[in-house]
Amino acid sequence: MSESAANLPQLLTRAKRWFEDALLAAMRAAGEQPVTAAQAAVFAVLDDEGTSIAELARRVGVTRQTAHQAVHSLIGMGLLEQVPDPASARSTLVRVTAEGGRVHRRALGAIAVIEDVLTERIGAAPATALRAALTADWGEPPLVDVPGAGHDGAGAGPAQGGPTGR
Repeated sequence: MSESAANLPQLLTRAKRWFEDALLAAMRAAGEQPVTAAQAAVFAVLDDEGTSIAELARRVGVTRQTAHQAVHSLIGMGLLEQVPDPASARSTLVRVTAEGGRVHRRALGAIAVIEDVLTERIGAAPATALRAALTADWGEPPLVDVPGAGHDGAGAGPAQGGPTGR
């Protein structure tokens, strides 16, 4: 697909992949243990006091089984640990180990440098506008009519939250 034909979700996915690729390459070059993008995503959503695997799965947008696999591989690497949940005797929480905290701090430093590189490449104003657009309140996802839903072309207009249905 040509760049001009890409829609916003495709462009956002490509931008996310650019950051992930840069971060993972930087961490490998710095001598850190290699992790996958899914494993790195777990670090981005962990609470300091610990997070359940079910909550991690929800936040990352994966199944509990996928989150469980990522967590247990990170536990095996010494970056995470499971501890009893003080609020529930039957549950456990996942939290960062001291080594995991060290690696995470290095990763955050690398992200700051990668953001600086992006700013140098696209300019300060576009980088600032990008951050503003991504941090703006977009509201709830809209329910829109899908174009071509009817045989006669009916239903092709915007629904609530569309360009003319605000």
